[in-house]
Amino acid sequence: MGLTDFLNPVKGFGVAFHQMFTKVETVQYPEVKVATAPRFHGRHQLNRWPDGLEKCIGCELCAWACPADAIFVEGGDNTEDERYSPGERFGRVYQINYLRCILCGLCIEACPTRALTMTNEYELADDSRESLIYTKEMLLAPLREGMELPPHEMKLGETEEDYYRLGLGTESAPTGEGEF
Repeated sequence: MGLTDFLNPVKGFGVAFHQMFTKVETVQYPEVKVATAPRFHGRHQLNRWPDGLEKCIGCELCAWACPADAIFVEGGDNTEDERYSPGERFGRVYQINYLRCILCGLCIEACPTRALTMTNEYELADDSRESLIYTKEMLLAPLREGMELPPHEMKLGETEEDYYRLGLGTESAPTGEGEF
């Protein structure tokens, strides 16, 4: 045992004693909200195409990727009279259980149409368990100017290929040489 070994416990108390006299940085949370980081994982959002149709195609890949089993998706078929997304299917039922969700973002990576993204909203606490199960209506992005509430026909192109290129047509379509 060295000569300075008996001072180790005293050094530890010194750190704790020093912390007692440092000024505490207080955040006035409810009144003043701190901005989140740009890539913060907050509440989920189901996105729309520019004409208002939903991007979710009901493939259930997000539910399969979720390690906490917090997502429930039930797909439905689009018809000519009732079209909710440009593809053959749409997410008829979509629920995220925020009592289970760990906000890991694996569902975002699994989504093939980028229909599901995460916002910077982090205030998800509630005193009722039922209100923490978000439904499709709660998750859908709001309609912006120029969007029409589905169901309606595709307005960005005649075919699905045109639609996914946002109605650019074949003459101005990307050639695959670094446009993305």
